[in-house]
Amino acid sequence: MQLKPKTLEKLRLLINEETEYRSGPKLVSFFNGLGFNDSYSQVFPPRWLYTDEKLTKINGTADMDKCIRKLFSPICYLDRIDELDSFIDEFNKYLAFDKWQVIRNNDEINFSKKNKVEIKPTPKTEEINEAEFMRYEFNDIDIDKIGLSSGISNIIKLRLDEIEKCIRCDSPLAVIFLCGSTLEGMLLDLTTNNIFEFNKARGAPIDKDGKVKKIHKWTLNNLIDVAYELGFIKEDAKKFSHNLRDFRNYIHPYQQLRSDFNPDQHTAKISWQVLKAVIYQIGNNKYEQ
Repeated sequence: MQLKPKTLEKLRLLINEETEYRSGPKLVSFFNGLGFNDSYSQVFPPRWLYTDEKLTKINGTADMDKCIRKLFSPICYLDRIDELDSFIDEFNKYLAFDKWQVIRNNDEINFSKKNKVEIKPTPKTEEINEAEFMRYEFNDIDIDKIGLSSGISNIIKLRLDEIEKCIRCDSPLAVIFLCGSTLEGMLLDLTTNNIFEFNKARGAPIDKDGKVKKIHKWTLNNLIDVAYELGFIKEDAKKFSHNLRDFRNYIHPYQQLRSDFNPDQHTAKISWQVLKAVIYQIGNNKYEQ
């Protein structure tokens, strides 16, 4: 199976963190199961680069099919088949441009070849308009209302001040990275302080033994989805938080070059709006309109 660059990028995200967080040793084990013979060491490259290199090598070969089947093997998703199906549906949106589709038939993962690109439109009733989202005003965001740990709360307040300075100085990349890391730190502390509720959530990530993962192994994807499931944030904040999460991946210069990503002030303002929306919704659970 030959995949396009954007599909490979999505596959890398699914392997590295979205289906589960795979550390360097776990990535080596995953790809060694596809015929590689690597070993993990202290000079191991960045996880994203390692996975990109392996996917590039197997792209267009039968090992790519094996890789996808291994990633989506139902036996690895006991008690969370709904989550598996969601991963497959999301991947199929990208795979459609390669004229392929992943199909789960009970415990089997199969592929369907298409004669043309088939894209299923998202129902308009579920579409969240960016322009409308940007019109909301969050002039009264209060970190103290969220109930974060005092140390983290103080750091976030300092970061909010720095983000505003970066916006005024026209430094969009700095804004994006600060907003993304601040969002993750804030949600991680929120999860830690509400550990019982987050661990009981349907979307809580599960390890191969069927146990909820330790908090430090939750990805930003997990934190956003469970915060939404528990009602801490709304649908719009969830959607644009995922966009911010994707922006943050470009912290690696190589990835930015490969994707031709050139953020501007508009991108920075979206990222800032997302962070303010999350803070406001967690603290007030409503919009001020």
